[in-house]
Amino acid sequence: MTLVSVLPEATRDAVVNALGDKIKSISIHWGEVTVHVATDNYHAVSQALRDAPGCQFEQLVDLCGVDYSEFPGGTPDGLRFCVVVHLLSVSLNQRLRLKVFASDDFAPILPTVTDIWSGANWFEREAFDLFGIVFDGHSDLRRILTDYGFIGHPFRKDFPCIGHVEMRYDEKLGRVVYQPVTIEPRENVPRIIREENYGGLQ
Repeated sequence: MTLVSVLPEATRDAVVNALGDKIKSISIHWGEVTVHVATDNYHAVSQALRDAPGCQFEQLVDLCGVDYSEFPGGTPDGLRFCVVVHLLSVSLNQRLRLKVFASDDFAPILPTVTDIWSGANWFEREAFDLFGIVFDGHSDLRRILTDYGFIGHPFRKDFPCIGHVEMRYDEKLGRVVYQPVTIEPRENVPRIIREENYGGLQ
């Protein structure tokens, strides 16, 4: 059996029919449909995208957080934290990008979609760990890449490159200890020396 890819325009039309006024914006870039929805509609939209005829996105391929705090021109709603979900319909051979912004920059919270796509589990934990986005209803929301004593969320744009604390093994205590960072911040700027007329340039 040969699968025929659905044209992005057909995918867009099916998504519009399924979601209606729950869509904030929808576009096609690089042959893939991107749909932007509000926080309040995120869970219902996810359910519809999985189940609605013409959509049938059975598989969540990826879910990640994004910090738009330094994005040129800001975001349409002026919000900072976004979750981007990449979906795949195996049965219809089509893809979709779903974007939702957390409505509170200081305490970003979104509903979990692990009850819709179980594969979202570790992706949501990663977004929580690295960006501090909380997924309400997640059954086991804890750090997954950093250690349990880690302070802060390292993929936020305002997180210092050297971190807040460092971990080392203390031989006297016989265990791992945490202490304030002792690395001095520095900038490594390469020094370039060019001779006159280098490469024939004046």
